[in-house]
Amino acid sequence: MTQLTHFNHAGEAHMVDVSAKAITQRTALTEGFIRMRAETLQLIVAGGHKKGDVLAIARIAGIMAAKKTADLIPLCHPLPITHVEIMLTPEIDFARVRCQTTVKTNGQTGVEMESLCATQVALLTIYDMCKAVDRGMVIESVSVLEKAGGESGHWQRVDALPIQ
Repeated sequence: MTQLTHFNHAGEAHMVDVSAKAITQRTALTEGFIRMRAETLQLIVAGGHKKGDVLAIARIAGIMAAKKTADLIPLCHPLPITHVEIMLTPEIDFARVRCQTTVKTNGQTGVEMESLCATQVALLTIYDMCKAVDRGMVIESVSVLEKAGGESGHWQRVDALPIQ
């Protein structure tokens, strides 16, 4: 790819025309982390947060975000999402929670943005629910690990595990 696709020949922003593309199964896998104090992570893992199950609420927020991506990112196409899976894994040794999100659709364009949006919002929800006890949390390393489907086919980050 040698040029940005969201600009027309005159350099104006536009929504990419995908009407001639074939409908194919599209999948994207993203991940990100939220680093925090060890005590904050223990509170999450123990279920001792007074606001409820932090990870369950973050998972629901991420799913909702995937479905609303086109409302948030101006040039994204609204897509019929067929599956969203969000895995939130406490990593005690690193005092962080890993979020891995898989999004699927049958459509004319990919779901990388939906997966990235879901990952970010799930992590932001953890921050929101825990900020009263740890304002120093850091969201980091949000990235696309893998995408499949469409004209460009399969792509995987070199250091990523494959989509299951």
